[in-house]
Order: sequence, then structure tokens, then C-alpha cells
Amino acid sequence: MKRYFAAALLAAGLYAAGSNAASDDEWPAYGRDPGGQRYSPLSLINRGNVASLEIAWTYRTGDAYQPPRGRPTAFEATPLYVDGTLYLATPLGHVVALNPVTGQPQWSFDAKAPRDKGYGDFASRGVSIWKSAAGQKRVFVATIDARLIALDAATGKPIVAFGDNGEVNLRNGLRIAPSDFSEYEETSPPAIVGNTVVVGSGVADNGSIGQASGEVRGYDAITGKLKWTWDPIPQAAGVPGAETWKNGSAKRTGAANAWSWIASDPQRNLVFVPTGSPSPDYYGGERLGDNLFANSIVALNASTGKRVWHFQTVHHDLWDYDVASPAILFDVKRAGRDIPALGIGSKSGNFFILDRTTGKPIFGVSEKPVPQTDIVGEKSSPTQPFPLSPKGLAPQGVAAPWGATEADRAFCAAEMAKLRNEGVFTPPSIRGSYILPGNVGGMAWGGAAFDPAHRMLLIPTNNIGAEVRLIPRADFASQRETEGRVINGDWEFAEQRGTPYGMARRLLRSPSGLPCVAPPWGVLNGVDADTGAVKWTVPTGSFNVGAAPEGSIALGGPIATAGGLVFMAGTLDAGIYAFDVETGKQLWRGELPSSARATPMTYRGPDGRQYLVIAAGGHGIPGMAPLGDSLVAFTLKPGK
Repeated sequence: MKRYFAAALLAAGLYAAGSNAASDDEWPAYGRDPGGQRYSPLSLINRGNVASLEIAWTYRTGDAYQPPRGRPTAFEATPLYVDGTLYLATPLGHVVALNPVTGQPQWSFDAKAPRDKGYGDFASRGVSIWKSAAGQKRVFVATIDARLIALDAATGKPIVAFGDNGEVNLRNGLRIAPSDFSEYEETSPPAIVGNTVVVGSGVADNGSIGQASGEVRGYDAITGKLKWTWDPIPQAAGVPGAETWKNGSAKRTGAANAWSWIASDPQRNLVFVPTGSPSPDYYGGERLGDNLFANSIVALNASTGKRVWHFQTVHHDLWDYDVASPAILFDVKRAGRDIPALGIGSKSGNFFILDRTTGKPIFGVSEKPVPQTDIVGEKSSPTQPFPLSPKGLAPQGVAAPWGATEADRAFCAAEMAKLRNEGVFTPPSIRGSYILPGNVGGMAWGGAAFDPAHRMLLIPTNNIGAEVRLIPRADFASQRETEGRVINGDWEFAEQRGTPYGMARRLLRSPSGLPCVAPPWGVLNGVDADTGAVKWTVPTGSFNVGAAPEGSIALGGPIATAGGLVFMAGTLDAGIYAFDVETGKQLWRGELPSSARATPMTYRGPDGRQYLVIAAGGHGIPGMAPLGDSLVAFTLKPGK
């Protein structure tokens, strides 16, 4: 009876974090607002004084960890600031509430996530806040071992009335169950619309046809009961999308999961789900067809999980071109009217601007012929979609070999000459194919920001290619044994069980460790939101501390502020940068204890000062900035 009464009381009035109830001082959701604009109306830090920023405090989580097998922890959290408290999560499942002025912990919760399971991406990008009209708050975290946990925001204690003593096991109830912890995980904070908590999942790549399935699910924020499930791979014959899975492949195929953050439009009661590739990534002969709704942005009704519309960014993916970036919601001003819009980027390097209510392209999309496969049993899509505006923001397809030295150039030229490369969407091959952008993506999970005052989209892109080779099943074991060696970074081998081919891939780099394509290797683009025109492009960071900015690949996104600034980190060097939103000019670089693999945030604390906060956890790359666990807050020097 008490549980029912408490649920009724909380249900009396709800809002999603980031709604109009949030103050200008706050950062109440991962993208600040539900639509992920990452724009703060604060201007205490501005173009005139940003050079005076200094470190105010640093908080160490203690959670930097290299397991015996698998990847190290990736501290990628963007903290939230709500009602005078900072909230963040760590890869090991700790949730911490901090004093926003001093960085001192107010409480800490330990989810006791297993740490030695060989996770594919050992990361947590943060938490979500649910708040009732009466002011009661819950912190939701999706842990690396796939549990959805509800905590009391005031104390950090689990809400025992939610799920099973405060948690829901997300590994349960899937169409295809994961084989182990390393196959199924959670890295992104859930979306919250009303009293519905929406979660996607991270599914390991390339193990087999039947990797864990990628259902998106909506849970009751009060009770933890499952409200709905949406499978990105249609299971019933005759439903929309089913015809794009040939030979019964929908039943046996996994993944197509949504591992990035899920944006929402509470007014329209919609969530926007970015999906990845079906399993496995590089051979689709067992899943012939366009494979809806993989590699798509899909609008779902937040209350029911019913599909409202979809847009597929890549047909029959053979390149690991997930929609890794979250959607960003804004209005396009065109022909005297405001069009509710959505922007979505793909690892392919294409950024599509769609009507938010219908999914139709606002500036047009062209289906262009692309190179075709030479693999027996495979059938690649004859065309792929390309936006008319903005045109591909990342380099795509053919690239001339590059090297910092003559030896590097010779190495890159020799390696690239061995590979098939006929432009963007060159399919994988037994010979080996050069794929640009590579699997890191032209647009990675960092996503974009939007400055409504300047009508500017801020979109980071990467420039690094990959070599991908299909290996006939009979040769796979011997090739993995003889060629699974270190050549400027490890080859990655995967079995792709259930198909005739295993897979090997690597980022193509010279002996010095630099990419085999000319710099810049990472840039930030300023794009006119009303036309798609690129206004400016600037390199971001550097591969080496102190070197000239060649532009580093970046795993982390930008934010914008009313101070006319764009802040961004995520680069391999240990720095965070401020750019002028109108020109792209770099105005400031802040030194960090390690590189940042995260998106920053900003807020105004109870002391009236504006703070800029970034998680500096390193990239886990030998020879680069070390693995870290620091949350660093900057503010202006007194008097500035």
C-alpha cells in the first residue's frame, strides 16, 4: 500500500530534465535540453575574458583502471547540474554528487559493476535526472554491466520501490540474449520523457550473426515496470521494414542497437533513436536487403514505443557506419517560416537535416551510385544517400598517401596500393579495402551543438582511414595466428561466426603512428543552420602536446554559450579549447592532467561564478596522455 501511495504522489506532476522548469544556471540533461542543443544562455565567460580562465578545482574519481583483458576505463561523463548539485557517473558504476563550488563529494553510490569482463567500451557518459512537481528528484544511471538504477538525488540511496530493490537488469528479456558481459553493455545515460525512462544498449561488434539483439525499451520512472519494447529489426512479416530483411534474416540477426544518447521532444512526446549496424558489420550476405531500421534515426512515441517515422543514413551497412552521434533538435528558418528540424550525423561523414515531424530531408538528399562488392554471396546496395546540404563534412573515399617523413610516405603508399579503394562506400574485400572514413567515424559519438543566437551548428568531424579485410573461414585461424601482430597499432580480428568470412581491420597509420592521410585529422565545422552552408572550419587540438595544431581525432563533442564561445575537448592532446562562434578562431586552450574523451558542460554556481567542467580520463593509447580520472572545473580569475 505504501508503494502504491508513493507512486501516486510522484505521478501527480512530472517533467523531463531539461524542460522549461530548468533555470539558465543549470545543465540538467546530457545535452542540456532534451533535444541536445548543448547551448548555455550564460555569458559571464565570453570572448573578451575567456583567456583568463583558470582551474578552480579538480575531483579525482579513483576509477581509472586497466583490466587484465579488454579496454581500459573511458571517463567520458558530462556532469549534470541541478538545484545546486553536480551529478556524474564513472565507468566502474560509481555515481557521485559534488559541491559545484569546491568539487567536494556530497554523497557517493557504488553500483559494484564487475570490472574484469572485457567490455568493448568501458565507458559511462553520465546520468539522467527525473524530477516531480513536488521537487523530488531521482538520478538514473545505466551501468556498464547493463543495469538501470534509480537513486534518491538527495542521498544517493537506491529507490527500493523501483524495479528489484532499485534496479532493473537490462540483460533480461531480449530477443537474442547476450552470451557474456562483454557482448552487451550500457554506456549512455537514458532519455526521460514524462514518466518514461528510455534506454538503448551497446552490443559488441563482429562476433557472430546472432549478437545480442538491440531492443530499445521504455520503463516507468516510478515503478521500473517495462512499458514498451521496440526492436530495430522488424520481427513480424508484413510490417513496415520487414521486406528489407531477406531469407528470414530478421529472426537470426542481432545488434542494430542504439548505443548513443537518445534525444527527445517532450512537447511532441517523441524520442529520436540513433541505430547502428546489424551484426556482423563487414559481411551482410546472411542479411541481404536494405536492413531497416538499422543505421537510421527513428522517431518513436515516448509513451508507446510505436514508430512514427524513420530515415536511414546507410543502406545494408558493410562499413560499421553506425549512427553514433545523437540527434540534435533545432528550428530551420526558411521561406519566412520556422521548420521544426533535426540534425543527425553518421560515421559516414554525412550530416542530414530533417523535418522533425516527418523525417523528410529539408535540403534534399540524393541517392548516388556507389562501388559494388566482389564477394560471392554478398549484395551491396547500388546507391547510398548523400545530403545536398551540407555536403559531406568529413573527407570521404580516395585519399593520397601522406607521411611526415619520406619513410612514412613510402610505407603508406605501399600499404594503400595493396588495397581496393574506389571512393566512399568501397565495400570490404578479400584483397583488403581502404575505407575513409574508417570505423572511428567521420562523425563520432560526440555529436553537434547549436547556437540559436548565431543560427550556427557546430559539428566536429574526424579524418582517419581504416584497412578492412575479409578472410575466408578456412584461412581465418592461421591468418589471425600469423598476422595478428602489432603494426603501428594492433590489428583487430573478429570471427563473424555464421558467415563464410572472418574480419581483420586496423586504422591505417605510418610507422610514426600518424594517419596515412594528410592533416588536419580532426576539425570543427561552423555550419549555417538555415542553409547548410559551411561558414568556417578549424583544426581541433593536436596529436602531440605542444605541436602545431594538425587537428586531432576527437571523441567528445562541443558546447556553445551566449558568451559567443564554443568549447570543445575530446582530442588526443591534454587540452580543452575555446573558439569564437562567428569565426572559428581559437581564443584559449586550457591544460588538463590528461586528454579528455568527453563533452564539457557549464553552469553558474551558488557563488555567482560561471564554471566550465570537463572529464579528463585519457584515451588509453600507449605513448599518449596517460589514463586519468580527473574532473576539472575552470572559472575566471578574480576580477575578470
